[in-house]
Amino acid sequence: MDFFVDTAEISEISELSSSGMVDGVTTNPSLIMKSGRDVREVLAEICALVKGPVSAEVVATDADRMTDEGRTLAKIAENIVVKVPLTWDGLRACRTLAADGIKVNVTLCFNSAQALLAAKANATYISPFIGRLDDLGQDGMELIEDIRTIYDNYSYETRILAASIRSPLHVSSSALAGADVVTVPPAVLRRLALHPLTDKGLASFLADWEKTGMTIA
Repeated sequence: MDFFVDTAEISEISELSSSGMVDGVTTNPSLIMKSGRDVREVLAEICALVKGPVSAEVVATDADRMTDEGRTLAKIAENIVVKVPLTWDGLRACRTLAADGIKVNVTLCFNSAQALLAAKANATYISPFIGRLDDLGQDGMELIEDIRTIYDNYSYETRILAASIRSPLHVSSSALAGADVVTVPPAVLRRLALHPLTDKGLASFLADWEKTGMTIA
């Protein structure tokens, strides 16, 4: 499974990328707004830091303008993936951009029928929003499983990018459900390595080692 980090903060991306655990980045208009920087400037800097895909979202709502914005964003760097919403206009823009050889992430997916449409529109990624479904009392993981089954049934190459991730459990459950990628906020990514029993075991080992009076290096 690939790990994307969901942020537009350069310092966060730089720090997490150094761990070797970041395969790409996703951004959206809200994250760009929080960065307080020019969209082209921040995207170019992210693309220079990360070799993998960097999702950059259009803000237009009609197909023609989405396509124009997508082409503009794609010129920023070779690893830009244009993100479009899962609307009929977004799907039209997706087909056009994909025909141009531009990778597309279709976002705001909430059911398997939408995911099927995105695959037929030649999306590179489909982004089902797990946490927002959970907020409504639905099981977001069932959606991942359903999309995986549909895509495998018809050999669609669109990759499942689990989004709106709220916890480490969401990450592991997405992996079990067959997601290809998970995009997580920096705080959640850091929490993946944490467990109280790990801390307790390490403290015990170190305490015993100190009693030996030995050194390794």
